[in-house]
Amino acid sequence: METDVRDVLADVGRLSPFFLVRTGPDAGGPGRRPLRDLYTDPEPLRARIAHVRTVLHSDDRVAASIAFQGIAALVLSPPLAAVAVHGVLPHLGPDVLHWRPVEGGPWELWCPDPTGTAVADGAAALAGALFEDHLRPLVAAVRAQVAVSERVLWGSVASSVASGKRLIGAQRPQAADAAARVAERLLDTGPLAGTGERRAPTGPDHGWTFRRRSCCLYYRVRDGGLCGDCVLNRDG
Repeated sequence: METDVRDVLADVGRLSPFFLVRTGPDAGGPGRRPLRDLYTDPEPLRARIAHVRTVLHSDDRVAASIAFQGIAALVLSPPLAAVAVHGVLPHLGPDVLHWRPVEGGPWELWCPDPTGTAVADGAAALAGALFEDHLRPLVAAVRAQVAVSERVLWGSVASSVASGKRLIGAQRPQAADAAARVAERLLDTGPLAGTGERRAPTGPDHGWTFRRRSCCLYYRVRDGGLCGDCVLNRDG
């Protein structure tokens, strides 16, 4: 199963950098740390928020929100695609999944020796792994640094789920139905329930298009504008 999971992660990693988890003992490189450290040691997260604040010329709340969304998308996108495309849930807990900070673009993720499980109810298994292992601790860690709304942060998680579903459907049409089903179940589960609404599909979306009920605050960045799924966006 280990070789299969490596193949699964390699395959979904081709979708975009946010779906990439490097595997194997030689792919780690210097400076890698387990994700658990990000949730328990305040310094790396503080540094990431400060970096985003400098790049965007923003305040702390905007920087914390945008930094959170980038990390959350990295954590959830690979297993979402693995479940939707291959019916396999990789075991990417906070002790085996590592990150390495990079200044430009998303951080690099690495799991030296991944395992996984074939799943029939992929959404339920995925929700349990993501919410408890990663997303709740990440929400708590960010809010310990900056007073940003929990509703905003979970709305950004929901937005990342919907964005991942859209990309999977566009690049892997044979998995579009499965991606829509898994994402829909996730959006109705736990802290994501009520974060937005599903509308008739537009553009590359398959099945439905998501509109969130909160805002990630990116509009407060100079020339930032509104995201397509923002509650403040009155188009459509």
